[in-house]
Amino acid sequence: MALKVPTSMDECLYFSNRSIDDGNVLAWVYRKECPKCKKDKMGKPIEKGKVKTRAIKYVCHSCGYEEEKKEHEESLTLEAKYTCPYCGKDGEGTTTYQRKSFKGAQAYLVDCEHCHQTIPITKKLKKLKVKKVKG
Repeated sequence: MALKVPTSMDECLYFSNRSIDDGNVLAWVYRKECPKCKKDKMGKPIEKGKVKTRAIKYVCHSCGYEEEKKEHEESLTLEAKYTCPYCGKDGEGTTTYQRKSFKGAQAYLVDCEHCHQTIPITKKLKKLKVKKVKG
């Protein structure tokens, strides 16, 4: 199944392009269609002509349907195209849109379809903890 890369940031709720060691990851989450009217995409509320950045709910701008942030984000999937930093092969994968703890950092985790290693997509400039060898 070939993933469709977004053509505009307006289609996305989340977008990231990261370099990870010898590989790279292009990851995105599409905005969800309104479950009530199915006409428009859900988004954060707009107040005084600006998008409310720290909103606790998502709103359909056509019909006014509201959904809590937590339940809305749990229903989304993150899609990623990558060059694996471990085996060097290109691939693609999907995962839940939920950060998990990985080597001391919160990250979205995608598994390589070739070598089955976990590829972390961390926040910008966040470093993973490396175990120190005593010797």
